[in-house]
Amino acid sequence: MKILLPLFSLALGAAAALLFGPSDRPSAAIAASTPPAAPVLVELFTSQGCSSCPPADQLLERLDAEGSVVAVSRPVTYWDRLGWKDTLARAANDALQDRYARRGLPGAGVYTPETVVQGSAAAVGSDERALRRMIGAAPSDAALRLDGGRVVASRSAAGAELRFLAIAHHASVDVARGENGNRTLGYTNVVLAEAAAPCPASGACAAAMPAAIAGQRGADRWAVLLQDRAGGRVHAVRWIELPAK
Repeated sequence: MKILLPLFSLALGAAAALLFGPSDRPSAAIAASTPPAAPVLVELFTSQGCSSCPPADQLLERLDAEGSVVAVSRPVTYWDRLGWKDTLARAANDALQDRYARRGLPGAGVYTPETVVQGSAAAVGSDERALRRMIGAAPSDAALRLDGGRVVASRSAAGAELRFLAIAHHASVDVARGENGNRTLGYTNVVLAEAAAPCPASGACAAAMPAAIAGQRGADRWAVLLQDRAGGRVHAVRWIELPAK
């Protein structure tokens, strides 16, 4: 397991603000899917430069295939210094992991592989027993529905935001150097881009998917979650589908 102290530069925070901020572009309509009841968000922080990460990547793939969670991969950049630049990593993932660590979640830190469940607890990403225990105990106190092309939260959520994720369902990478040199690694539900719409202080929390997220190059899946701002607790999550063009 790779360990790194949870200290990141302000530049990462600025990059995260740009990538997580609301978009002023036109919004895209979305069509309803049929997610399981009260799905749970599972986020895996991983790296192509981490030799202990492939078992966690494979576990996430299995969880995704089971269909009972919204499982996403968040590759980080901080192992690029080992000799291989992660081709899927985003500084926004580094910054989110740092925010989770600073909140003091049980099991949280800045390391790979790390899995965070529902923004509420964390564990080593390859520890299947701990991960399934966290999924079974994960809190979920809201729901998300689609109404006229907008996502609507089931309750007011001041201090929270709707976050839209553009995702590549599968990715395969030939790693030439570093700890995983000369290996082909597979990744599931890689977050390519995201944007957030803050909830109002009162009234319904609702927003349409930003056009930039709907049109993200390489994306073939999309998800939305209701989460407290600054990497807080996740209240609800679901997959969403775009209408056929």
